[in-house]
Amino acid sequence: MLDLADRGLIDRFLEMLAAESGAAANTLAAYRSDLTLASAVLGGRLAMADAEALTTLARDWRALSRSTVARKSAALRRFFAFLHEEGHRADDAGAALPRPGAARGLPRTLSHGDIDRLFATIADRLADPRPADRRLAALFELLYGSGLRATELVSLPLAAVRPDRPYLFVKGKGDKERLVPLSDRARAAVAAWRAHVPDDQPFLFPSGRGHLSRVRLYQLVRELAAEAGIAPDRISPHVLRHAFATHLLAGGADLRALQTMLGHADIATTEIYTHVETARLVELVQSNHPLVDLDTTRS
Repeated sequence: MLDLADRGLIDRFLEMLAAESGAAANTLAAYRSDLTLASAVLGGRLAMADAEALTTLARDWRALSRSTVARKSAALRRFFAFLHEEGHRADDAGAALPRPGAARGLPRTLSHGDIDRLFATIADRLADPRPADRRLAALFELLYGSGLRATELVSLPLAAVRPDRPYLFVKGKGDKERLVPLSDRARAAVAAWRAHVPDDQPFLFPSGRGHLSRVRLYQLVRELAAEAGIAPDRISPHVLRHAFATHLLAGGADLRALQTMLGHADIATTEIYTHVETARLVELVQSNHPLVDLDTTRS
């Protein structure tokens, strides 16, 4: 059970993040989860944990991936820095936490064949469409055609896409607005879906009193993948965003332009897609080069 002191300090820390850093709801939820779990491991005494206790916590993380440990460590270091700055601790205990490094894996993506199967399945549905099929077509055109994040997509305002404008403005991370190009296909798909949305709705993809949830979007993507003969565990809204970026770069897109379209603050984040393309080329050479089958053991 979470100690009352830990619970109160975690709440105040998250309030500070929301007020001073403008942290998004998803970020705050992730921090709360990591801090609450760490407090439970330490018997509700996270705030007062010493180096030995934090070593115990690090041992508890040994079975986790390096990226997960890095995330948890970052959350706890920020929490301990807050405790020190606010006078709840005389020291900053964050130095005792592991720093596993940031070896970044290549993002999962989809082949052009996978994308063709997804859109062929959508086309079959549109032969005799229901409103839900129109919505699905619009969602996929914007996910793959414009590389939107899931949250950006489901929260689009009703008037975000205009038939006379080949782009839309998206409010991304940190409330930063960016311009995203729209294909004619995407505009047509959105227009067909828009006809089913009442004019008094604030969102392009309404649901209940708000907008379509990210969880429901995730389900829709996986359901279509299964229908198209693609393993559902290979796909998600973010994988479609990765596919957009990878295929655009492979087609000759400028890295800086791609950075702008994706809304990356740091071009190093965008550069991961050059590694995806490099990995694909290496695999192509390894599989098809005439010297691959040559016996190199002969003198």
